[in-house]
Amino acid sequence: MVRRVLGDAMRSLSVSETCISDMLLAVSEACSNAVRHGGPGNRYEVTAAIGYGRCDVRVADNGGGLPSMPLHFPPSDTENGRGLLIMRSVVDEISFGVTPGRGTTVHLRKLLSWDDEAAARPRELAAV
Repeated sequence: MVRRVLGDAMRSLSVSETCISDMLLAVSEACSNAVRHGGPGNRYEVTAAIGYGRCDVRVADNGGGLPSMPLHFPPSDTENGRGLLIMRSVVDEISFGVTPGRGTTVHLRKLLSWDDEAAARPRELAAV
């Protein structure tokens, strides 16, 4: 649902598909981490704002919080643990608000690039 709403919002503003794909990948990784590490009930909250030439998304969970961010990324043959690296590689800024015992908030920010040809194409937005 988050991917659909955010992607449609960005498309309606003629953001480039590359930029949209990057942001949706980062948001998916953040949501996946919230489900995996976010505590009981796998509940999390996503807030997004688009303006001033950028997209800001926050993903907050109610888990135990991380005592600190990992210093090293896993070896290439490890199946999991690359989410932070992926997020860092596709957004312009990433930060973490960690409150031990009360949860983690991931803040993703991407400067927007525009699709100059979007106005010439018909818009097809998904219904939610």
